[in-house]
Amino acid sequence: MRPEEIAVAADWAAAEGWNPGRADAACFATVDPQGFLIGEIGGKPAATVSCVNYDDRFAFLGFYIVRPDLRGRGYGLRIWNAAVAHAGARIIGLDGVVAQQGNYRKSGFALAYANIRYGGMVAPTTRADEPGSGRVSGARTIEVPRWPLASLASAAAAPADVVPLSDVPFATVEADDATVFPAPRRAFLRAWIETQGHVGRALVRDGRLAAWGVIRPCRTGHKIGPLVADDRAGAETIFTALTAAAGGGEVFLDVPSVNADAAALAHGHGLAPVFETARMYTGPIRPVRIERVFGVTTFELG
Repeated sequence: MRPEEIAVAADWAAAEGWNPGRADAACFATVDPQGFLIGEIGGKPAATVSCVNYDDRFAFLGFYIVRPDLRGRGYGLRIWNAAVAHAGARIIGLDGVVAQQGNYRKSGFALAYANIRYGGMVAPTTRADEPGSGRVSGARTIEVPRWPLASLASAAAAPADVVPLSDVPFATVEADDATVFPAPRRAFLRAWIETQGHVGRALVRDGRLAAWGVIRPCRTGHKIGPLVADDRAGAETIFTALTAAAGGGEVFLDVPSVNADAAALAHGHGLAPVFETARMYTGPIRPVRIERVFGVTTFELG
C-alpha cells in the first residue's frame, strides 16, 4: 500500500465493527511501510492485510480483510501468504477474530490467551482534592459534547502525581514499554504519544514511572490503549485521568483475559464485554509482564 492507502484498511476495519482510532493509519505507517498490502482486481481494492516487522525477530499481523462480495474465492489466502512471506523467519503475533482461530492454527499459530474489548459510558469525574475542582458528592452520566481531546486535555484536572505523558523522558517510557511488548517500537510509540488528539497520562511514584496510558478518539467514542501499570491502583489512577481528559462518554478498553485485575478494573467502571479476539503466536516470544498490561495498545499492531 501507499501510505495514504492504509486509510482504506482502516475504513474496512471500521465497517467490520473494529472501531479503529481516527488517526491510527498515520501512526501505523511509521512502523514498516512495506508491511501493509492490498490486493486489487481491476484496479479496485479487493483485500487488505498488514504484517509489520518490528525487528529481526518479531512481526505482527492485522487488517486481514477480504471485500465481502469477494469472499470464498481464495483471494484472502493469496494475500495472507504474501503477508507471512514478508515476515520471513520472524515470530508472528496476531489478534484474530474467534471464528478464524481454526484457520490460524492451520497456519502455525497457537493460542496464547483471549483479549476482551470492554465498552460503555463513563461519567466525567473530578477529584475533590484537585485544585479548583470543587467537591463532588457523586457522579452522574451526562451528555458530553464531542470536543477534540486536545482542547479537553488542558482543562482536565489531575492529582499531583499524575503528569502528561509527554513530560516523562521518552527513553523512560520506551524502556517501560519494553517490559510489556515483545519488540522495540520506538517510532510507533513516539507517534502514538505525540499525534494530535491523542492524550497521554503518567503516574510517578517516588520519582519512577509506575503507570501510564494513552486515550484517543475512535470512530465511536474513545479508546484507552496502552494502559500499563505496576498494579491495579496505578491503573485506576491513569484510567480516571484519561477518561477525565476525554470528558467521559463512551470508552473502550481491550483487556488481556489472563489479567484478572484488568478485567476487574473494567467491570468496576461499568464496562461490559463487547468483542473478543484470540492473541496467537507462531512461536515463543521474549518474556513480557502481561500482569502489567491493563489495556492493549491496538489489535491491529499489538
